[in-house]
Amino acid sequence: MSRAQLALRVSDLEASITFYSKLFGTEPAKRREGYANFALTEPPLKLVLIEGEPGQETRLDHLGVEVGSTDQVTAATTRLKNAGLATFEENDTSCCYALQDKVWVHGPGKEPWEVYVVKADADTLGKSADPSATSGTGGCCASGTADADPVPGCACGG
Repeated sequence: MSRAQLALRVSDLEASITFYSKLFGTEPAKRREGYANFALTEPPLKLVLIEGEPGQETRLDHLGVEVGSTDQVTAATTRLKNAGLATFEENDTSCCYALQDKVWVHGPGKEPWEVYVVKADADTLGKSADPSATSGTGGCCASGTADADPVPGCACGG
């Protein structure tokens, strides 16, 4: 099973949860402080909501494809590298209340994409390393270089 992921940074998490619950006719699959996600089967979508700054308009945080296994992440990594795309890999990373393996790439408009698998639930938001370290573009979860401290509020798949 795989599904598309859309991660949004929202200024009012509770209002967004209410809206998307009505839009999709279901409650979030996971709710934590500053975070919620909807794991939809129809359409196959993981909608991630991350609490942003009050008063700010909702904005795209990142996009992704959730897959069912680490082998699928590895296969995606190989396929993306063979296609000439710069990749940034993370294994056993704790991000958005989940333990994940993932690979990052960036589209031509610098939009960050991750292909990831959720391996287990986690008790903390966690942080992801900088996907821009090898791609040369800004990432959704950190700033600066690979040695930089990740930015709080990582917006990843969990």
